[in-house]
Amino acid sequence: MARVVILGAGIAGHTAALFMRRRLPRQHQVIVVSPKDIYNWIPSNIWVGVGAMKSSDVIVPLRPVYTRLGIEFIQGKAVELYPEGLAADAKAEPSVMVELTSADHQGVRQQIAYDYLINATGPKLNFGATVGLGPEAYTQSVCTHEHAARAASAFLACIAEMKKGVKKTFVIGTGHGTCTCEGAAFEYVLNVEFELRRHGVRNQATVIFITNEAQLGDFGVDGMYFKRGGYVVHSRVFAESLFVERGIQWITGAHVQKIEVDKIYCETLDGETHETSYDFAMLLPPFTGSGMRAFNRDRQDITADLFVPSGFMKVDADYSKKEYSHWRAADWPRTYQNSKYSNIFAVGIAFAPPHPISRPRTSVKGTPISPAPPRTGMPSAIMGRVVANTIADRIMGHGGNVVKTASMAELGAACVASAGANFWSGTAASMTMFPIVPDFEKFPEYGRDLKFTFGDIGSAGHWIKKILHHMFIYKARAKALWWLIPE
Repeated sequence: MARVVILGAGIAGHTAALFMRRRLPRQHQVIVVSPKDIYNWIPSNIWVGVGAMKSSDVIVPLRPVYTRLGIEFIQGKAVELYPEGLAADAKAEPSVMVELTSADHQGVRQQIAYDYLINATGPKLNFGATVGLGPEAYTQSVCTHEHAARAASAFLACIAEMKKGVKKTFVIGTGHGTCTCEGAAFEYVLNVEFELRRHGVRNQATVIFITNEAQLGDFGVDGMYFKRGGYVVHSRVFAESLFVERGIQWITGAHVQKIEVDKIYCETLDGETHETSYDFAMLLPPFTGSGMRAFNRDRQDITADLFVPSGFMKVDADYSKKEYSHWRAADWPRTYQNSKYSNIFAVGIAFAPPHPISRPRTSVKGTPISPAPPRTGMPSAIMGRVVANTIADRIMGHGGNVVKTASMAELGAACVASAGANFWSGTAASMTMFPIVPDFEKFPEYGRDLKFTFGDIGSAGHWIKKILHHMFIYKARAKALWWLIPE
C-alpha cells in the first residue's frame, strides 16, 4: 500500500487529489491536508467582490466530496517536513508535521507519514509587506471568498452614498512593487466600473488603477503580441483602449509604500512619490510561501535546501542567478519534482519559479518594482493533474521512473477576464497565449506563437466566463464524468 499526501486543496491540490484517487486502486491512501474545509473557485471571487455573486456561489465543501471518493481529509496546516524520517527510529518514514486548524482540534499537532508528497499549499498573503494594506487595515482584497464578500459590502455602501449625491474615488490594483496576479486586479477594476455604470453613479466616481507593471497589459508575463486587423499590436494597446473607453485612470510602475485611512503613497519607476486620496481601495498583496520548515534525520534545519528564501519549494528549475539577457525557456521546471527528494513535488503557486517572466526593473532609487510570475488557474490545474499521473504511474509500476511534464514554457493558457457581470450587457476580455513563458529560441520575433496568442473583448467572452464558472464548480464537486472537463 502506498500513501500519497497532498498539502493544500486549492486549484492545484484539489485537482491532484481528484486525479490521484481516480487513478489509484482503493488499497492506496490519498490524504489531503488543508487549513480550510472548503474549496474556493478563486477566479469568481471577482464577482463576489462587487456583489454580483454570493460567497456561497464560489465554494464547495470538501468533506462530502472526499468522503464519497475515498480521500482522507485532515483540516490542518503543514508546518514541518521530515523528508528523511528521523534517526531516532531507523524505520521511520518520511513525514510531515501538521498543525490542526479545525475548531475542535485547533493547535494540536499530528505527524503524517508519506510515500509521496505533493506540496500545493499556495501562497501566504503577505499584507504585512505594506503598512496599512489588507482587510485588517485600510484596504479590501478579493484573494479569498471571505475577503471578496467584505469588499462587496464596502463597495455597495459606497454606491448607496453616491446615490445620495456623494462623490467617491475608487483605487484598484497592486499593493506592493513585487505583487503578482495583476490580471485579477485588472478584472476587478473593470467590474467595479461596470457596476458603477449599472447603478447609475458613474459620473460621480473617479476610478484609478495602480499597478507595478511598467505598462498596462504586462500581466506579469512581459505582455503579449496580438494580430489585429492585419497588424501586430502589444497587449498594452489592448489594455489601454479598454481603460480609455471606460474613463479609468492609471498609474504604472508603482510600488505602494504605505496606506493611510484615506491616502495611498507610492513610488514609481522614475523615483517620484505620489499621493492618492481614496474612498474605496482594493489592492492585492504580494505572496510568499506557506512558511513550512524542513529537517533532516538528525533534526538539523535543511529548509534552505528545499525552499527559496521567499518560502516557495525548489523543483527541477535552473535556480542559478542569471542576468535577464541569459534567461531561457529551459530554465523553467518541467516535472515539478524536487531535485534532492524524488518523492516530493510542488505545484501551483507552491513551486519556486527560477526568475520572473517580466523584465526585472527597479526605480531610480533602487526599489524593485516588477511583477512576480503568475502561476495560478489553468497552469496550476494542469500541473496538479500531470504530477498526480506521474505518481500514480510509479505506484502501479507503469513506466518506471518516467516523469510526465508540464513546463510553463511549453504550455499555453487561456484567460477570460470579466468586464462586467450582467445577463444582457456583460462582456469579458478573452486572451490566450502560447507559450506562457516566452521562448525566443523557438519564436525569435515575439517569444510566442501568434497563431495561438490573441485578445478580444465581447459578450461571448462573458458567457464563456459564466459557463466556465459552473463547469469548474461541477468539476470541483467531482460529479459524473468530471474528468472530461479540461483544466
